[in-house]
Amino acid sequence: MRVLLQRAQWGKVVVEGHTIAEIGPGVVLLVGVTHADTEAEARYLAHKIAHLRIFEDENGKLNRSLLDVGGEALVVSQFTLYAETRKGRRPAFTAAARPEHAKPLVERFAALLREEGVPVQTGRFGAHMEVALVNDGPVTIWLERAPSSEGKP
Repeated sequence: MRVLLQRAQWGKVVVEGHTIAEIGPGVVLLVGVTHADTEAEARYLAHKIAHLRIFEDENGKLNRSLLDVGGEALVVSQFTLYAETRKGRRPAFTAAARPEHAKPLVERFAALLREEGVPVQTGRFGAHMEVALVNDGPVTIWLERAPSSEGKP
């Protein structure tokens, strides 16, 4: 499972001209799922993101977490995070999980973030989405948790 985290002043998702999700200060999370991913990867990343110290304290140091600042999360499914671009000019997406596997796992990831205490909004799986945000910092972090079956903790 891969997550591209962007600390944001605000973020929103628009589908067919209608805003379907919107957050204030917090993080926009683009989430990719691969074939062997399970709830274990989703749980690990949800916990990591909720507690990751990426917000400044009173001294300007990155010492505060999403929970510490009362930030929100906008979760957007993004199969293109598994694009393979080494050959040719057209990306291949064979490493991305099929929708029947990815959709429930992205939904579970969002639910796990909520269980951590983070207010969560979501995009619409499979829809053509316009994702807008104002990146704060900017702070952009790549997080990845390989499926346990690949031998990584």
